Amino acid sequence: MAFDLGEKRIGIAVSDPFNTYALPVETYHRKNLKTDIDALLKIVKEKRITTIVCGLPVNFDGSESIQTQRAQYFIDRLKEATDVPVLTADERCTTMQAHEVLISEDYSREKRKKYVDTLAATYILDGFLGSLKNKK
Repeated sequence: MAFDLGEKRIGIAVSDPFNTYALPVETYHRKNLKTDIDALLKIVKEKRITTIVCGLPVNFDGSESIQTQRAQYFIDRLKEATDVPVLTADERCTTMQAHEVLISEDYSREKRKKYVDTLAATYILDGFLGSLKNKK
């Protein structure tokens, strides 16, 4: 399972049982840290997830930003709340890719808001699954 961590929303994606491809699940609208973590871990339990991959936003040059620190704080709290391994993946350009695809499909600005985070999570997970294949 992958999470695209935003300030207002968290995009969620899962892989197929064979870790071949990523599938969008939903966009979760954030409330507060405890509620957010509880809600995400409920989904993790329901879907019997064995690994969580969180997108880590970094600047284009790879350096950390305020968003990196905020995401890392959330990731650290998530790790404390679960026994499921929580990994990070570089999420540079995933949101931009998602916007480009939705614009090319002629989605309105309002409709893009509904799907961009989940699509970005799908790209994060797809990249992670690709790196697993390359390791084999």
